[in-house]
Amino acid sequence: MLKIAAAQIETPLGDLDANRRKHLSVIDDARAAGVQILLFPELSLVGHSGGREAPRLAMTADHAILRELSMASGDMFTIVGAVEEAPGALFFNSAFGLSHGQVRLLHRKINLATYGQLEDGKFFGIGQSLKVHPLRTPWQAAVMICADLWNPALVHLAAMSGASLLLAPVSSAREAVGEFFDNSEGWTVNTRFHAMTYGFPLVLANRVGREGSLTFWGGSRILDPTGHAIAQAGDEEAMITATIDYDSVRQARFLLPTVRDGAASFLARAFTHLADGTAS
Repeated sequence: MLKIAAAQIETPLGDLDANRRKHLSVIDDARAAGVQILLFPELSLVGHSGGREAPRLAMTADHAILRELSMASGDMFTIVGAVEEAPGALFFNSAFGLSHGQVRLLHRKINLATYGQLEDGKFFGIGQSLKVHPLRTPWQAAVMICADLWNPALVHLAAMSGASLLLAPVSSAREAVGEFFDNSEGWTVNTRFHAMTYGFPLVLANRVGREGSLTFWGGSRILDPTGHAIAQAGDEEAMITATIDYDSVRQARFLLPTVRDGAASFLARAFTHLADGTAS
């Protein structure tokens, strides 16, 4: 059994100290509740538009705030969001997995959202890898940031690579895409589809509050491997928890063997042909 939590918080833009203190408070509450995996929203330490101030807000993996949060987490695995500064003064929208005083996971957002009121591509580099990370045996997790989940090939790759749990930090506002796009309903469809299709539990942590013209709707949720919500937040700050059983993944994938029949070798050949221009 694995106890997981999504921390639905409001993140003041650019206020590292206030956000550090809020993260520490939630971490303390989660540890007291026996949580083993704690997920914060995308860019949770800096704010949705933190990329605009990347030179001031960016963190390297050895940043003092990350060390402090990791020490506070102890053996709980905590995923936070920040602007990362990589070697060569490159900036990424990144998720850091923390425990035992160390950064144990790093995912750089791959599918940069640059449409509507979203501006990732103006400030961030494109992540170049999608790794599956061992958690507590037998669980393996993939972390995918917000628009990464709107690229079906990336989710398929995560499942084919052995992920049995999908962790999705997002920063989703009602107005982000456009007036005719229902963002909250879109995420309901997206997350249910992926959890049910691939038979893995899915944790989505969204933020709340306002930032400029954007209203963040919350709705953080934990889905079981059949796509049903077993915990869901409203539109206020909250920490939701649920306990998941690895046997539910085994049963879901036995009944609907998408991962088994995922045609990994065929797709690898097909994408290679597309890349070299030989596809007919």
